[in-house]
Amino acid sequence: MNVNIIPSVMGIPTKQKSLSMIKQLEKLLQQGQDNAMLRFGLGKAYLDCLQPEKAIEHFTACLQHDKNYSAAWKLLGKSYVQLEEWKNAADTYQQGIVIARSKGDKQAEKEMLVFLKRCNKQLDNTK
Repeated sequence: MNVNIIPSVMGIPTKQKSLSMIKQLEKLLQQGQDNAMLRFGLGKAYLDCLQPEKAIEHFTACLQHDKNYSAAWKLLGKSYVQLEEWKNAADTYQQGIVIARSKGDKQAEKEMLVFLKRCNKQLDNTK
């Protein structure tokens, strides 16, 4: 049984699929196609490959294109969590919550509120 099929069937990105996506999106970026959606895709692919530093680079660029991109705020926070940079993650989630609230994006707001609580708990444990 091919175990690589199971995650993709379940909708979970495989590392191989994410690496392929990175290659394609980096090529587009090199050709001068730089926009929020492209940067978000790159950030997500790098995050899926457990490369949070590169993910942060692209989510930050995404937010420079569109500061109201709620999903980018959420995954930028998640990138900081992967690095265990709890303060940066908490700050990011706080900003993302404000954006999501202003857009009426209730789902993103709720998710980031939960993630923010987890970050704050980690910050309390490190004091």
